[in-house]
Amino acid sequence: MIQFGASTFIWVSPFSTDSFDLLYKVADMGYDLIEVAVEDKELIDWTRLKKIARETGLDVTISGAFGANRDISSDDAAVRKNGFTYIVDCIRIAENLNSPIFTGPVYSAVGKTRYVSAERKQQERNWCLEKLTEVGKIARECGVVVGVEPLNRFETDMVNTAEQALSLVNELADSSIKISLDTFHNNIEEKSIPATIRAVGRELLCHVQGNESDRGTPGTGNVDWPGIKEALTDIGYDGAVVIETFGAPSEELAKAASIWRPLANSPDELASEGLAFYKTLFRE
Repeated sequence: MIQFGASTFIWVSPFSTDSFDLLYKVADMGYDLIEVAVEDKELIDWTRLKKIARETGLDVTISGAFGANRDISSDDAAVRKNGFTYIVDCIRIAENLNSPIFTGPVYSAVGKTRYVSAERKQQERNWCLEKLTEVGKIARECGVVVGVEPLNRFETDMVNTAEQALSLVNELADSSIKISLDTFHNNIEEKSIPATIRAVGRELLCHVQGNESDRGTPGTGNVDWPGIKEALTDIGYDGAVVIETFGAPSEELAKAASIWRPLANSPDELASEGLAFYKTLFRE
């Protein structure tokens, strides 16, 4: 059965030990899991978080935040190394918290958008593949799947579509590196989200962030939710569907994701109404 989750990004950025009351809130709302966005791992008491998750009955998934200094496709070797270290740290956190996945735009920095030559694109892809090859080995050892998430054209110039993600993942040919879809980005870049889900398929689709066309409350925009449900059912998807939107983004995150206005009356309202919509859609 599909699990429903809420990202910490809905309420706070960066997430920290001071934010742990969110776990009780998310559990009380009726969610199955909380998705912890790791902006700074040193801000979080992971032992205590694991204890509270167990206490509340929440499962955990882990997502990444990829600023300019965590770019494994950078022309700066030190930045590539830092990005690799960050991804590995998040994989080990996921292992510790029994998260089956670590998801995000692992291939580049969010907000890195330029028009570059084909030769330059290929070089950046090669740097990315080199690091993800190493990442795959570690992810396998940890029993964690890395979900490569395509972003829209305004947030990256590297992987915008599922087809591009498939090309990258198929070239890696590593069972620990799969694809994560975010319907907000898909709504911008894909001709049909249901067709995209079917193209990725059960073997490679490891995670879904089910977001509305404006990143507001799911069910209030123009995303084809009935078609998405049908496609997920058709491929036998039984992972998580998580709301990831930004109620109080940091300055860096707001700039990267172009969040300039409130997306709902309140984060609590978005989360509770979004969950009610999910339950009506998927479990009717």
